[in-house]
Amino acid sequence: MNITTQEALRQLYAQPAERAVKKQISALDVHCKSFIALSPFALIATSDALHNMDASPRGGAAGFIKVDALGRVLIPDFPGNNRLDSLENIIRTGKVGLLFLIPGFEETLRVNGTAVLSLDPKDIALCADERRVPKAVIKVTVEAAYLHCAKAFLRSKLWDTSSLVPRETLPTAGKMMSDQTGSAFVPETREDMLRRYTPDL
Repeated sequence: MNITTQEALRQLYAQPAERAVKKQISALDVHCKSFIALSPFALIATSDALHNMDASPRGGAAGFIKVDALGRVLIPDFPGNNRLDSLENIIRTGKVGLLFLIPGFEETLRVNGTAVLSLDPKDIALCADERRVPKAVIKVTVEAAYLHCAKAFLRSKLWDTSSLVPRETLPTAGKMMSDQTGSAFVPETREDMLRRYTPDL
């Protein structure tokens, strides 16, 4: 049996507490801006016009994602795999959901809004670092922002060193992708992968 209506869903769950509702704000405040400035990692969720979803990681030095003078979030698009799933979806729908993480923090920051792909020289310059200039910047006009509770991280013990899984537990990414694609190429070792990635890091 599946849940197919909001009424059936609410029969299983209580109404959210007042605090959970009121914590959502419509623009970034000083705390949100500080959180983003400390974050070296974010997830960006997008969808195409047919609601096919995609989620993609973005990483850099803490604060690599900027907030401009108007409170818009600026995400540099540094070299990746050139699939451009997120960027194409932004062109199609202009909507994004963001989740910011800070190592050691159990809370996360959720930001939802509308997005464009900016080539504005001011946006590009603000997001450039000492090594790279982004080809484009994802510029997000914030519609909703709120701090997400710590339960998921506390349950998963994500930052607890005792939870670390030895890398050899799974094959290398090169081996897994070789198996998945049926590639005839020799699977890339982790060392080769790191050498290949280094110029774009």
